[in-house]
Amino acid sequence: MLDLIDKLKYERELRAQGIEYICGVDEVGRGPLAGPVVCAAVIMPLDTPIDGVDDSKKLNEKKRETLAETIKKNAIAYAICRVEPSIIDEINILEATKLCMKNAVETLAIKPQFVLVDGNMKLDIDIPQKSIIKGDYLSYTIGAASIVAKHFRDKLMCDYAVQYPQYAFEKHKGYGTKIHIQAIVDHGICPIHRRSFTKKWQ
Repeated sequence: MLDLIDKLKYERELRAQGIEYICGVDEVGRGPLAGPVVCAAVIMPLDTPIDGVDDSKKLNEKKRETLAETIKKNAIAYAICRVEPSIIDEINILEATKLCMKNAVETLAIKPQFVLVDGNMKLDIDIPQKSIIKGDYLSYTIGAASIVAKHFRDKLMCDYAVQYPQYAFEKHKGYGTKIHIQAIVDHGICPIHRRSFTKKWQ
C-alpha cells in the first residue's frame, strides 16, 4: 500500500509548477445493471492530507462513510454528479461516464487549474488534464473523489432498495450478481435498470 507521500506525487509535481487548485475526478457505477453512473470531483487542501484515503474499493463501508464525510468537510470544493440509466442507454456507458466527469468538474464552486482524471479518458473541458490509470490508488485527490462518489452511490442504491425491494439493491448496489439476475428474471426490469445492459434477461 502506498503511503501519503507516494499518493501526493502528482499533486506535488503540479504544485511545484505553481498550480494551486488541483482537482481529482473519479466515477463509480460503470458496470452495474441498474442505477446511475456517479462521479465526484474534489479539490483538496494538500498541506493537511487526510490519512487513509485510498481506492474506495479497498475500504470497508464504515471506513468509506467516515472518510467521505471528512473529505467533504475539509475539501476546498467538491461536486457530485450522476447520469441516469436512460441517458446511459442513449449514449452508451463510456460517453455517459465522460459526461458525468465533465459535469462534476464544471459544477465545482471553484474552477480548478488542473484536473487529474482516473483511467484513460480525456474529458471535454477547457482545463489542462492528465489521465492516470489506477488513479484512485495512485493519486490522493482522485482517491478522495472515488470515496465520495462510491459513498454517495451506495447510499443512493440503498434508497432505491426501499422503493424496489424485490431486487435487493442494498446487497449488490445494482451489479450483476446471481441474486440480482434472478430477480430480473422473476420480476422483469424496473425504471432504474439499464435496458442496454439487461437485454438478455428481458
